[in-house]
Amino acid sequence: MYGAHYMGIASPANAKCLKEMRCLWMRFDKCMKQLSKYIIPLLGSLAMAAPTVSTADELAEIKALKERLAALETKLTEQDKKVEQRTTTLATEIQQSRIGQLIPEKKELKSQWGMGPAASSVYNVPGGISLGGYGEMNYRGLVNDGQGKADKGDILRLVTYVGYKFNDNILFNSEIELEHGNTDEMGGDSGEDSGKVSVEFAYMDFLAEKEFNVRAGSVLIPMGFINEIHEPTYFYGVVRPDVERYIIPSTWNELGAGFFGQAEAAGKLEYRTYLVNGLRASRFEDSGIREGRQSGNKALFEDVAWTGRLDYSPDAIPGLLVGSSFWIGNSGQNEDFNGSTPNVRTIVGEAHAQYRYRQLSMRALGVWTGIDDAATVSTANGETIADRQNGWYVEGAYDVLPHLVRGTRQSVEPFFRYEQLDTQAAVPSGFARNDSLDKQIYTVGVSYKPVDKVVIKADYKNYQTDGPTPTADEVAVGLGFVY
Repeated sequence: MYGAHYMGIASPANAKCLKEMRCLWMRFDKCMKQLSKYIIPLLGSLAMAAPTVSTADELAEIKALKERLAALETKLTEQDKKVEQRTTTLATEIQQSRIGQLIPEKKELKSQWGMGPAASSVYNVPGGISLGGYGEMNYRGLVNDGQGKADKGDILRLVTYVGYKFNDNILFNSEIELEHGNTDEMGGDSGEDSGKVSVEFAYMDFLAEKEFNVRAGSVLIPMGFINEIHEPTYFYGVVRPDVERYIIPSTWNELGAGFFGQAEAAGKLEYRTYLVNGLRASRFEDSGIREGRQSGNKALFEDVAWTGRLDYSPDAIPGLLVGSSFWIGNSGQNEDFNGSTPNVRTIVGEAHAQYRYRQLSMRALGVWTGIDDAATVSTANGETIADRQNGWYVEGAYDVLPHLVRGTRQSVEPFFRYEQLDTQAAVPSGFARNDSLDKQIYTVGVSYKPVDKVVIKADYKNYQTDGPTPTADEVAVGLGFVY
């Protein structure tokens, strides 16, 4: 059975079929081998070519990105430079603004509330610190002096104004002064006439209204032209007028408080008035009350004085100013004068006028001093203290430079001043009068301002006296400035 079956499979028909299948397989195998010679290298080439194409595209893209990045970096660098420049400029402006708030640039010097133009700096700043000052130096030579005195050169004053404006209503103002170059010696000789450092004023203002304000501290006594406005570019002559050095003892400051303001009344009306410590009569001399000033140096305040001033500038006469001032108070300070304590009532009265028109400047001033208990003070002090002292002067100046140089901003002002003063105008009964202290002074000179804040001065001063001790004439040259 099995054999028959096997025989059926291996029949000729089946054998033929198997043979044909074998031939087909061999032909397929041969074709595959032939195809493999081309397909496999082709696939390999494709496999190698594919990464190459991809890398080139990526490199092109990377190159484009790098170019864009470089462009962006260049743009950012330019923007950074601009930002840096703007930041630097802004920082500089902020710094200058802050400095300007602390120490503002002064474009114009203008006198306010009785103070000198440079001393008024604090009134012209929006807030914070203000600085100003002035300086004077000179040479003074004596002519035909019979007392053996020497010619001298001197750094007379170097002054700094320091102020602080807390707000629109409260401020502080001060003047610190160094006299004669140093505080140690004068011309190689030490003594009471050597240099010194002093506080000429130090006060606080409480500003309320134009018509009424309060001032307290060490205040300048509001008398005459020079005591309040004593900066060298604002008076004529190398040194201040003698009447305003001895009869009005400039610079005169005391501790106290008071009021000031101004009003409009067909012109400008200004006033200042204070209560301050009195003078010290134990220091009065035959040459005047100058040494009786206490200047805030542990000042005796047993006696109080009242001082005030009134000035009027009428609209009807531009350039004119007229005014008057006074001081009244006891000067005994409860001190002992040979077993007694006199009041030593002291009165100083003064009147002044000023007129300025174009290049012309004129001034006139008169002052009178009365002292009670002068006999008692004279006995205790050992020299004749006058019952009465007086002085006056007139002064004129004219700027000639505009007639010589058209459009100039400089000035050349010849001036003349006549003074008369007597610190022994009336003396107590029984005391000898010193006629040498009755003086007439003729001063002629010139002031040259290359700019309005700098002055070069020269003058000749002739003294006329009746006493046995004449005062030598003087020739002087000086330099002054304000800022």
